[in-house]
Amino acid sequence: MNQYQVFYLEWTNKICKNMKIALTCPASLPATQFGGIMFLCVHIAKKLSNDGHSITIYTSDLDFGNNTSTFNKDLPREEKIGKFFIKRSHVWLSTFLFFVNPGIFKQMLNDDFDIIHAVGIRGFQAFAACIISKIKKIPLVISDQGGLTTHPDLNNASIFKKFLIKLQNPIINFIVNQATVIIAANNYEKEIFKTFCNESKIKIVKNGIDINELSSPTVNFKEKYGIKNEFILFLGRFHQVKGVDTLIDAIHEIKSNPNMHDVKIVIMGADFGYESQMEEKIKELNLSEIIQVIKKPPREYVISAYTQCKFSVLPSRWELSPLTPLEVFACNKTVISTTAHGIPHTITHDENCLLVPPSDPRSLGNAIIDLLENPTKCEKLAKAGFDMVQNDANISSMSNEMLAVYEKTIQVKKNELFKNK
Repeated sequence: MNQYQVFYLEWTNKICKNMKIALTCPASLPATQFGGIMFLCVHIAKKLSNDGHSITIYTSDLDFGNNTSTFNKDLPREEKIGKFFIKRSHVWLSTFLFFVNPGIFKQMLNDDFDIIHAVGIRGFQAFAACIISKIKKIPLVISDQGGLTTHPDLNNASIFKKFLIKLQNPIINFIVNQATVIIAANNYEKEIFKTFCNESKIKIVKNGIDINELSSPTVNFKEKYGIKNEFILFLGRFHQVKGVDTLIDAIHEIKSNPNMHDVKIVIMGADFGYESQMEEKIKELNLSEIIQVIKKPPREYVISAYTQCKFSVLPSRWELSPLTPLEVFACNKTVISTTAHGIPHTITHDENCLLVPPSDPRSLGNAIIDLLENPTKCEKLAKAGFDMVQNDANISSMSNEMLAVYEKTIQVKKNELFKNK
């Protein structure tokens, strides 16, 4: 082994012990209601920075999630949260959830890092990550969470939105082909990626949640919102993709059931184009006494709601690898969800949850009554869900697996460069 090879091996080992990792994401804190990819990115940054790695999230200045016009120039351009950094740049153009913040290029060009991980492929930020990885000749890891070929918007969107999506496709192909490694959350997502690239590029890393954050609520949800009864929780964007209309129809069908006596339904989230129709539907079906709508709840009250509900309902028509059921499990509660797309690859029917067909109010209503009638069954499912997140769906397990991918990817990339010397 010559002197150069010895130096190279020592240098690679040093990098893997204290990596400089760049994460890109369309949104980050304080936009807590943006959704799963925001939390995944923050979870990775939090855990790996606590383990001694240097982590920076490059993102937009979206201030409060789910409102694509709320971009705040007054947010700090650079902020330290715990042991990791967030660098924001202003969004100059926003179309649906595509946020164009050109300043991200200058920020990333001026910084040094060993690897880039783009979380969310359809975002402008992933395109920036791809370009920077080529310029700096460093590895690029990508993960999506957005359904490259299965998201309902791809088929049910307006003509204009479909046109914009088609414009994105060449960029997505470029990003996927440029990526050194692709992270899939489950086998369902892996099969999607296989239509874009060689299977050898794809690694499965299960999504995980921050158990510590969820285990100790600091506020009282029921007291804050004046809820005196037991309640069933829906948490998600106010959008038909999330199946909130199916839930309202299901409650209309079962409202006279004796098990529904003194039980409220809490629908909690932020508007994504369906809020006014949702509220009108609740009024038309005379459900205002049963259903309470809570808009844009702070994160601490979301956590408290998880701990105080009887169980949660996620009647989505589409999900890839949802975090909400995992967060509910961490609070020792169970979930009723659907068999749509990636959900059965994330949680398991009759083991830790109940799954019903999507867009089926009757089946959803029957499942709700089933858990209300059988509290022992509800507790058993909740216990299994709690055990699942404790064992292999938490921030530690996810971040440790992600770190192993980063380390191997860096070494492979350096080996390629070494061979070319």
